[in-house]
Parts: sequence; C-alpha cells; structure tokens
Amino acid sequence: MMRALAVLPVLVSLAATSAVAAEREVRPVTIPELKAVYGEVQAKDAVTARARLAGTLVSLGVSEGDMVKAGDVIARIVDDKIEFRIKAVDAQLLGLKASLQNAEAELERARQLMKNGAATAQRVDQLQTEAEVTGNRILAAEAERSVLVEQAAEGNVLAPSGGTVLSVPVTRSAVVMAGETVATIAGGGFYLRLAVPERHATALREGAEIHIEAAGKALSGKLAKIYPEIRAGRVTADVEVKDLDTRFTGTRVLVELPVGQRQALLVPAGAVTTRAGLDFIVVSEGGKPVERTVVTGGHVSRDGEDEVEILTGLAAGERIVTP
Repeated sequence: MMRALAVLPVLVSLAATSAVAAEREVRPVTIPELKAVYGEVQAKDAVTARARLAGTLVSLGVSEGDMVKAGDVIARIVDDKIEFRIKAVDAQLLGLKASLQNAEAELERARQLMKNGAATAQRVDQLQTEAEVTGNRILAAEAERSVLVEQAAEGNVLAPSGGTVLSVPVTRSAVVMAGETVATIAGGGFYLRLAVPERHATALREGAEIHIEAAGKALSGKLAKIYPEIRAGRVTADVEVKDLDTRFTGTRVLVELPVGQRQALLVPAGAVTTRAGLDFIVVSEGGKPVERTVVTGGHVSRDGEDEVEILTGLAAGERIVTP
C-alpha cells in the first residue's frame, strides 16, 4: 500500500506532463569531437627595441608593464668618443673656413692685378683652384660632422611599436653593444597559441569555432592559423579570442579543440530531470509516457539550443516527451 502511494505522484506527474508536452523523435546528429588542450596567451607582435650604438646606457625610461607608443624614446646610450670627434671636426672646419677666406682674398687681388697687367691668367686660375679645393674640403668636413651627429642621435633607443613592455634585460649605467636588446615590447593584440599532438593535425581546420574556459568565464574564438612545421610531435596553432584577459602574457587557458566528428543522440536539456543522483527522461511507449533512467554526457549548444548527449538508455528512432 505504501509503495503504491509513493508511485502515485510520479504517475500523476507523467500524466500531467503528457497533457502539455510534445513528442520528439531522437535521431543521430553529427557533432564535433573535442579535445581539451591548454593554450598560452601570447602577443601577436613581440618585437625588441635594440641599441643602434655601442656605449653607456645613461638613461632608461621604461620598466616591465609600462605602455609605450611607436617612436617613444625609451632609453639613451652615449659614446663619449663621438663627442670628441665632433669637436675635432669643428676645429678642422674653423681652420678650413679661415683658409677659404684667405684664398678668396688672394684670388680677388690677383684678378685686380691681372686687369693692370701685373698678374697672369695662370696665377688667377691657380688661386681659383685652391679656393674651390678648400671649399670642397669644408663640404666634406661638414658631411663628416653630420654623420657623427647622426651617430650620436642613434643613441636614442626608440620603441619599434606600441604596446606593453614585457622585459627590460639591461640596467642604467650598463655598457651595451650595438644590436643588444634593451626592451621587448608586446603589440598588435594577443592570441592563444596551442601545441596540439600531431595525430590530430589533419583534423584541424582554419576558421573552426573554439570553446575556451578562461578564469571561470566561457569564451569563444576562431582557429586563425595552423603552422605547417611539427616540432617535438606537436602542431602549433593560433586562436583569436575576443575579450581575452591579457594582463599576464603566458597565462595557460583551457581550450576545447575540434579534432573530428562523431554521431551522437541529443535531447533538449529541459527534457532531462535528475533525482537522487540519477538522470531520467520521459519516453513515449505505446502512446504512453514512461520515465526511463539514462546516462548523460556533456552539454552541446546547437542552433542556439542547449542540448544534452545521451550515452546509454536511449536508442535512435525512439520518441521522447519534451516539455
């Protein structure tokens, strides 16, 4: 008697459900086969700001985490020898300019004397040549000075692109060589870089939708690039993700990567009820609703509807009662 009373509410519930619910035939559908891998947050463009001049690092204006713009002066390097060479060229220019003034004065006197017949045309031509040679030496010295000034200006280390400073491997007052890295800058946005086992390489498709779990937040992305080279048995791939937390470069993020397709039985999530740790679904048998125990898999979003995969307890072609 007590058992009958316990079953009665379930039967009443099934009867009430059948009065307002609809039936749906279960058919196998093709869903992507997902593999859980970890991706690392990486900058699209990790460029280095390098020293163009060997010398002493007299100023350093950035540290890790700073934001910079392209062309910003982030450090300055000084080579004292360049300043000494500039001073030497300046002194040389003073002497050459004095020589030029003297040569031009001599040339003018020779021209006047030639008019009076006291000087020859040969002498005038000789003085003219001397003045031109001195003028050309002045031009050469000025060009040399411009080169030295430009070399000194190359002591300014410029940011090659805008972004976040990732690392600064040098310190102030250190001696650096030409080509040495002063700072590494991350710019151009961020992406997720994956290392996928090579057995899944042929299943990867550019443009595939990727499901991501980052800091407890579900995100979606797109498989943007697959690299053709396999290293250490793994294929490298990049995923573009919107709203990705990029505060820390190198953060590991869980990614569900589509590596194939398979057949599955899916039912609406609302059709599954859970009691006492067991999952139940209502099946139409002979036109009557019957509750059946099933084993469920993961949730699948399809056509904007939340569905649940049924692993056992349901066969293709059966009709379920949906709310």
